[in-house]
Amino acid sequence: MNRKLIIGTRGSELALWQANYVKDRLAEINVEAELKIIKTQGDIIQHLRLDKLEGKGFFTKELEEELLSGGIDLAVHSHKDLPTVNPPGLIIAAVSEREDPSELLIVHKDCVDISKRLSLKHNATIGTSSNRRKAQLLSLRPDLEFDDLRGNLQTRVQKLRDEKYDAIMLAKAGIARINMDLSDFHLEEIPPVEIIPAPAQGVLAIQIRESDQELFNLLQGIHDKDVAEAISVERKVLNLFDAGCHAPLGSYCRKKEGMFQSWTSIADTNEDFPDRVFLQSETVDGMAAKIFEKYSKDRALPTSVFITRDLAENSYLGRFLAKHNIQIDARSLIRIFPTINKLDSFILKRADWIFFNSKNAIEHFFKLEPLILKKTKIAVLGRGSEDTLRKFNRVADFSGDNLGIETEDIAKEFAKMVSGQTVLIPRAEGSLMTIQKALTPETKVIDMPIYETVIEENVDKTNAEVMVFTSPSNVEAYFRENLADPDQKIICIGHSTAAAISHLGLKYHLPFTPDEIGLAEAIFGLDYKKH
Repeated sequence: MNRKLIIGTRGSELALWQANYVKDRLAEINVEAELKIIKTQGDIIQHLRLDKLEGKGFFTKELEEELLSGGIDLAVHSHKDLPTVNPPGLIIAAVSEREDPSELLIVHKDCVDISKRLSLKHNATIGTSSNRRKAQLLSLRPDLEFDDLRGNLQTRVQKLRDEKYDAIMLAKAGIARINMDLSDFHLEEIPPVEIIPAPAQGVLAIQIRESDQELFNLLQGIHDKDVAEAISVERKVLNLFDAGCHAPLGSYCRKKEGMFQSWTSIADTNEDFPDRVFLQSETVDGMAAKIFEKYSKDRALPTSVFITRDLAENSYLGRFLAKHNIQIDARSLIRIFPTINKLDSFILKRADWIFFNSKNAIEHFFKLEPLILKKTKIAVLGRGSEDTLRKFNRVADFSGDNLGIETEDIAKEFAKMVSGQTVLIPRAEGSLMTIQKALTPETKVIDMPIYETVIEENVDKTNAEVMVFTSPSNVEAYFRENLADPDQKIICIGHSTAAAISHLGLKYHLPFTPDEIGLAEAIFGLDYKKH
């Protein structure tokens, strides 16, 4: 191409970084470009909440008008800011690789409470203008309060420094791109499978005139086809729900080991409890339509759920079930007894890591009042164990919550990280020891059975439409004297529980994560008969 391209961009530090990133990528394929800064409605109007601004595309409209008039050759956008339908005459010619789409909760150090989820004190005020973030944060912490937050990244962070909020939430991608120093705050990185991001969060979109075929062909040299395929699901979900960027909707899709995994979170308003859907498919074809069907008002949900553990009324799963008027029968079918009453302090001093694979292991271990050295790090299997650990004022240094329910996968990742170190593993008598088996020969293992389970006798049958089993022992206890009805759906937490159900010749479903969020996704996502 013999012409020098003009790239249109907003003037914030982040927007300029994004435009210069595209400029540098073009230089790699021997194309010269320069930047042209254009102010948008979203930049000019700072006194209104984002969801009160008229129409959609208030960070993009002026850029698109400049593109249509020929004042620029291409516009660089944060893809999440774009409406799902391009203005006539414009197309998205290329997308960038995806920056980490996680959310970053930035907490003023005076407001940190690690005993609580998200390490945030009770009734904390979070600065955000995102209805999506508000709805999902409230589902995790109903006590939180919110205040509107506008401005560029530097302005938002300064408002936190000025103590106008207890914490603010931003996309990790923007912070990472401009390498902002946040060392004076406590940071909580929340993976996209826990708080589901905006569609196409972390992706840049390069927009051009539809008639500029030469430029379209050239831009294929910097186009990420894999990212485009994954975010096509997210953008289609946004389109099907006719939702703009201020709607309480999150959608995230990724490709892992040949399968597309997709999460969606939708609430009616920013104060309503969101419903989440997890889907897995070999292809993106029809995936968004299947997600849309799950949210149909006419779709049947179960009237009752049985779960083999106690459930607090204000827990995540308890509030999900209450929202849909689903009756809950929650009762553990096992009793747990400690097998040791004292810890050897010398053993604790030797440990570089302590790995907990269940909430019970954490609770029984800390009842023994362990003296853990500062150098000793703690690992947990997932979010449920992570939350339990916080009750003892400890935060996990490693959690498998982003890796899914496959304990073997989590064990492999952990094994690579701790190779050559000493790992203490408190556990139940008779556990499968999946973590121990995955550790390398160079790793020293201190295996410590600290409790045992005893099965209850004479367990009453449940007529609930959904049965949730939380351990192999609970499966054994229930099916000693009871049978499953043909229409009852079975959900299992963990592969060992699933293996116990499979041994009985019964069908089952596995949630993506073995916690209450995963269970709510699984219950909402199953298909039920109309009553």
